[in-house]
Amino acid sequence: MARFEKISNRFASKMILAFLLIILIPTTLSGFSFYLESSALVKRNVRASAVQVTKQTADALSSIFNAGSDTSDLIYSDLQVQQAAMNYSASPLNVQLEMSHSLDTRLNNIVYSSSFVRIVYILKSGGFGWGSGTFSTHKLRKIDLNQQEWVSESKRQDGGLVWRAMHKDPFSGGGENTDLVLPISRTLKDFDSLKQIGLLVVNLNGKAILNTINQVKLGETGRYMVVNPEGRIMIDADLSRIGETVRDENLHELIVNNDEVEFEYFNKGVHYYGVKQLLSNGWLLVGTVPTVEITGALDKLHTRILLTSACFALLAVLIGLLIANRVTKPIKQLTKEMKRVQQGDLTVRTALTSTDEIGLMSRHFNKMLDEIEQLMVRVEQEQNEKLEAEVRAVTYRIHPHFLYNTLSTLRWLIRAGETERADQGLAALTRLLQANMGKNGQLITLEEELEIVQKYIVILEMRYEQKYALSVDVQPGAEQVKIPRMLLQPLVENAVFHGFVPLNRGGDITIKVSEQHGELHILLYDNGSGIAAEKLKQLNAKEGITKPGIGLQHVHDSLRLYFGAGSGMSVASEIGSGTQIHIVIRLQG
Repeated sequence: MARFEKISNRFASKMILAFLLIILIPTTLSGFSFYLESSALVKRNVRASAVQVTKQTADALSSIFNAGSDTSDLIYSDLQVQQAAMNYSASPLNVQLEMSHSLDTRLNNIVYSSSFVRIVYILKSGGFGWGSGTFSTHKLRKIDLNQQEWVSESKRQDGGLVWRAMHKDPFSGGGENTDLVLPISRTLKDFDSLKQIGLLVVNLNGKAILNTINQVKLGETGRYMVVNPEGRIMIDADLSRIGETVRDENLHELIVNNDEVEFEYFNKGVHYYGVKQLLSNGWLLVGTVPTVEITGALDKLHTRILLTSACFALLAVLIGLLIANRVTKPIKQLTKEMKRVQQGDLTVRTALTSTDEIGLMSRHFNKMLDEIEQLMVRVEQEQNEKLEAEVRAVTYRIHPHFLYNTLSTLRWLIRAGETERADQGLAALTRLLQANMGKNGQLITLEEELEIVQKYIVILEMRYEQKYALSVDVQPGAEQVKIPRMLLQPLVENAVFHGFVPLNRGGDITIKVSEQHGELHILLYDNGSGIAAEKLKQLNAKEGITKPGIGLQHVHDSLRLYFGAGSGMSVASEIGSGTQIHIVIRLQG
């Protein structure tokens, strides 16, 4: 992204872009206008053709469906069929044989008179019935009609037509070789009492229906199917899909809740065009095809327009490069030298001596670098002076605090008449001051700081009349690491004053030092009273130590001034479980 911005900001790039715009704008506008007009024209023609073909197919299917419903109405109103259905069981055997022969003949004649009706049968409870063609009473007896959903639906419709999905006919043919049919069922009724006396099933020729659908082409891979108003597939060339609800949610929504004849949707990232028509029985003929298949010619046209535009763009780039190279050569040289300055080389000076605007820019560039060098020298001096002043302020702030606490202890001992202990305290203070005097600079070794802490423990034990055990564990080699003077002493004093004094007892203080991955880790433990949660939260605030005592502030400021980012201090504690202070110092390589 950054590289692209650099290229786009070049003067040569702007010139080339200007040539591109001059050449491409009229070419693109005319080509795009032509593409839009032709695209709209082709889409209108293709879609109109698709709608017309779908409508014709729907009319053909409706004719087949009407043939089935007409056949059902014919048999339903036939008095001979009604009489046989009512009186067959109560008639003598010879009369039954005559009825069966007469009904079989009647049903076969009806089937032969319609090219779309495959087989018809009339069913009675008890496992017997009549049918045309290869109707099998043996298969009928294997099926409990009372357990069939379509039988229950036919009874609920009470004479109304019940259309079912295409399937293999279970009541005809030998073995498993059965016909593919689209059944229409209804209950037969006694016209006098209006009682249900049997079931009438008219099976339309499934192969003829599929041939009608398959003869229609919708693109290369487009397909048609017939669904009911709930979006359930009733007819499909893929028989495994029959009976399923349309899987694609977008397509299902457009079928069930959209009255438009044409629609578009996406499925798995592919854009589809769809068309649908209502059939005579209330079902819908739905056709879908990837949009690219009906707009393939448009895509080729679009490609040719893009190629033409690309050729003109290449020509514009070549012309722009030839002109821009002569203009931008001195600019490139000046830009290269500016990058060297950006990388920190302030000794760069440009040698361009032209009298145009670029030459003037070069002279100003050289003058600016001279002024920057002088300014950087002054800033560096000021920063060093400021840092030294801050360091002195931090040191001067902790020294009086340390001396005040120690002298207060000695004063208290003298007033109490403890002259011998006061003498011991003065001796300890003298040794402590001797350890600090004669040291050059504000940094001392860790070993020297630990010696100061051990001497200071003596003064604290004398002041509070308690025993404080100091344990030191330093990783070999870490003793000579330089740290700010009096970095650990305030922490030891806080451990005693805030951890042990409130409990009026002595305690243990442990200091562990180790080096890990270029960092010095100092852990200071005590088994004192601990710190309350609210106070601990303030001490560990993200913005740094919040309103600490002078000792903690000294430690915090020393780490900030001497070591910078990556160094710091954190405090962990629980009431009654002591306190742990963790100092991390980033060691310079």
